[in-house]
Amino acid sequence: MTGRKPLFAALVAMLFTMACTETHEHIAPPIYDKDSVSMMTSYGVNTLISDSGVIKYKIVAERWDVNTVKQPTRWTFIKGIFLEQFDEGYHVQLYVQADTAWYYDQKKLWELRGRVRVRNMEGLVFKSEELYWDGFKHELYSYKYSRVITPERTLEGTYFRSDERMTRYEVSNSKGSFEKEDMENETTTTAADTASQTNDSLPSMPMQRSVPLPRPAQQR
Repeated sequence: MTGRKPLFAALVAMLFTMACTETHEHIAPPIYDKDSVSMMTSYGVNTLISDSGVIKYKIVAERWDVNTVKQPTRWTFIKGIFLEQFDEGYHVQLYVQADTAWYYDQKKLWELRGRVRVRNMEGLVFKSEELYWDGFKHELYSYKYSRVITPERTLEGTYFRSDERMTRYEVSNSKGSFEKEDMENETTTTAADTASQTNDSLPSMPMQRSVPLPRPAQQR
């Protein structure tokens, strides 16, 4: 019995020491910051966007991420987007597609990247790697090399600005305006002068009253 007392005392002392030792949880750090995680992710999106009950746009996308925490809040279409713009009679006025797109709802601003293509009902085709769509000013613009192709001519430049339907636009820092009649009759005219003389290139456009871009009406 005498030999067991020291052993028992040692065991009690060890258990007491372990009980008093502070435990540490081994938790791995988060992979992403909390403001970078999407609040909603939808796949196979086919969405109508309305304004005051009137359908204005249709969005088709493989993936749609919505983040209302990150500033500025945004929608992200990382796998591309196809958008149609309607007039008051629900007729398509504009087709837009891009490899990647972001919509900043507080700024009412679309940012389109990658292979950006736009076509309107007059046969105009816009091609670039960048395009911004300002919902407050109701205009589109790009600071990268762009091509504007119409049935009559092709304009190229590093600055583009247009109204929302691409019926009035300007191309600055132009590389050329290629029209058969121009090349035959004005061979000495510089490319920049030729571009500025075309009827398609407008130096200024009246700004419209700001109307917020509508919210999604339904999602299927």
